[in-house]
Amino acid sequence: MTSRAIISNVEVLACSNSWRNFHFVKITAENGLVGWSEFDEFFGMPHVSSVIQNLAPRLIGQNAVHHQAIRQDLLNVTRPGAGGVVGQAIGSIENALIDLHAKTLDVPAYILLGGKIRSKIRVYWSHFVSHRARIGHFGKDITDVGGVRENVQDALKDGYTGVKTNVFNYLEDGSTRGWAPGFGRPFDPSRNAERKLRRGLREHLQLIRSEAGEDMDIMLDLNFNSRPEGYLSILRDIDDLGLFWLELDVLDAKALSMIRAKSQTPIASCETLIGLHQFVPFFERQAVDVAIIDTLWNGMWQSMHIAAAADAYDVNVACHNFYGHLSTMMNAHFCAAVPNLRIMETDVDRVAWDKEIFTHLPDIKDGYMTVPERPGWGTEPVEEALKKYPPIPDAGLARAAHRESFV
Repeated sequence: MTSRAIISNVEVLACSNSWRNFHFVKITAENGLVGWSEFDEFFGMPHVSSVIQNLAPRLIGQNAVHHQAIRQDLLNVTRPGAGGVVGQAIGSIENALIDLHAKTLDVPAYILLGGKIRSKIRVYWSHFVSHRARIGHFGKDITDVGGVRENVQDALKDGYTGVKTNVFNYLEDGSTRGWAPGFGRPFDPSRNAERKLRRGLREHLQLIRSEAGEDMDIMLDLNFNSRPEGYLSILRDIDDLGLFWLELDVLDAKALSMIRAKSQTPIASCETLIGLHQFVPFFERQAVDVAIIDTLWNGMWQSMHIAAAADAYDVNVACHNFYGHLSTMMNAHFCAAVPNLRIMETDVDRVAWDKEIFTHLPDIKDGYMTVPERPGWGTEPVEEALKKYPPIPDAGLARAAHRESFV
């Protein structure tokens, strides 16, 4: 007998995360069950919620368990705008449908993804140093070298065996300065990685290594912050440091393949791609050691297809997960089910009210997360708690106070 979860309502909810917002899709069935997913609408991904709300009427009256058919219908009606914000909206809808389907069967979501291969997942501390450098948000501000050392000690104390950082230099007074021109910090469209910057980056990585010891895996995120020439110059200066991976997004598969061929450090990439068709050129050209999949953008079912394609090319995958606790739970089910998993990303530095706005928190101990066994994703947003922390208007877009002059 076919399970039924006839959709009666689709909503979008949001709350503040101090410097950005958390966003959620809530799909309610006539039988009272609710499917949830998380999505992002930070700068670079505006108006995903508008697309979800525009597509919502097509879901009413549909059976949520047929989420593949619903996805295909949504792809058909949005075909001229496929990918990008539209693709992210469809992915978020698909993920809420999977949660609802799993709850209809009273099983964890990983059952729908083929069952779990592992019960514990190795996780790494993402935005290491980077989040605490956003002064006033996470309680342990990093303004100088001492703050970086404290961050390393916190990672060791909590049992993490891997950390991922961004580019930082230290000024003469010991204060830190980040570098992310690919995201307008500073405004520099040429994105050149000059010699002084590279020396400072090496100093930053060596500081983490000397403080953490030889057993800590260190990853470096360079996504979109240079061009192939700049990436190669950085590689020449840090290739001997034994990093776990160098993470960089280059949208030309041929260029990334060339970089990988010249690198001793494993290359991780692809986190901004949407749809299997965008990943295939990177697999065909052997451009990556690890393919990073954003399961919130792609949808979990589509992400499993991408992981299977990566497996056919003998490539491992990881998930892009810098969102809230619901996202972490969602990605845990993905990571539990894929055979070719490398490691899972998570943000450790959180705002205080994270504990209020979710029914269950990720169970992470000694650098490993236990896969939740509750029905669906294993956690839900607490709607009354969300209301206590209203979303920040235009989060990430209204940055005039922090923007450098263009001329």
